[in-house]
Amino acid sequence: MPEGHAVHRLARAVQRRFAADAIAVTSPQGRFAASAARIDGATLRSAQAYGKHLLLDFGAQRWVHVHLGIYGRLTIADPPAGPPVGAVRMRLVGPRAWADLRGPAACDLLAPQERAALLARLGPDPLRRDADPDRAWRRIHASRAPVATLLMDQRVVAGVGNIYRAEVLFRHGVDPLLPGIALPEQTWQAMWADLRVLMRAGVRDGRIDTVRREHEPASTGRAPRRDRHGGEVYVYRRAGQPCHVCGTPVAATVLGGRNLFWCPTCQPART
Repeated sequence: MPEGHAVHRLARAVQRRFAADAIAVTSPQGRFAASAARIDGATLRSAQAYGKHLLLDFGAQRWVHVHLGIYGRLTIADPPAGPPVGAVRMRLVGPRAWADLRGPAACDLLAPQERAALLARLGPDPLRRDADPDRAWRRIHASRAPVATLLMDQRVVAGVGNIYRAEVLFRHGVDPLLPGIALPEQTWQAMWADLRVLMRAGVRDGRIDTVRREHEPASTGRAPRRDRHGGEVYVYRRAGQPCHVCGTPVAATVLGGRNLFWCPTCQPART
């Protein structure tokens, strides 16, 4: 599933290629046909990301909500648009570009109250200027759930996925199983600031890099990471490999149905 930086990057691409243009909206697959007909020919006012959710503002209090989920893809190309290939849930065609949406977890046309309800369910997004980290802190500090679980809860922090979760905990030496109530507020504030920096770099570069300069391959002489996810990371998907900082084998377990990675030495359990 794309993490928040990827959805923000996608929103920027949609904004750049479609905003301020009248857009033909169709649903070749048919599952979005009725909603597409309501906005076909409308001008796209803006594209914004909230966590892992993409919202397209077509004016007149109508927003297309897209959540890509695990299998969803929104591909953008130069005109002219070719015939639909596969199950295209939504097609956007403008004078400068066209796009096909396939396999999303959600593709809905929202009214104002529905949009408000969606945003009310989400925690603050580190990539948004209007984000309030204290909202997340209050939920974390009130919970006995592991901080690793809380970071993946989109109601607590919107946009953080498995990679950023594992990496920010490592970078701040936090035991992933530490109860949220035991996390010092100063540590949370530092983690939030770090997430903003890391995720902004992800938007800029289109990949997740979390390793500090002194631990990069160019500085240490180690081989660059080779993984389909790309990017230099400390612990994510590195189970059994030596920690870049201390050499301890990276540990892994399953928490809440998702793989969790950490260094037992750099992130010691609190006793």
